[in-house]
Amino acid sequence: MMKHITAAVLAGTFALTAAAEANAWSRDRSVSGANGTASMHSSGGCSGGSCSRNVTRTGSNGNSYSRSRTLTCQGGGSCSGSATTTGPNGNTVTRQGSVNW
Repeated sequence: MMKHITAAVLAGTFALTAAAEANAWSRDRSVSGANGTASMHSSGGCSGGSCSRNVTRTGSNGNSYSRSRTLTCQGGGSCSGSATTTGPNGNTVTRQGSVNW
């Protein structure tokens, strides 16, 4: 069954649509503390009416999870997107949805 992505989930992805076509980016961050180092790697870009964003976070204990999002918009006010999240145990959840205005 297709689950509808809420406006809040799509809002984060819509921000990517403002980027120029074929605009790619990536970021790496890490934080060290008493319990070790946690890190995050993210990347994304837009091309041909579609935008994507991928994030992998690794905790100081070595557990990591990742999330991939895509959004495609067509002329006339129609967008569809999906988000896939994979947890530290390998379990995956995928959500899909669309919005028309």
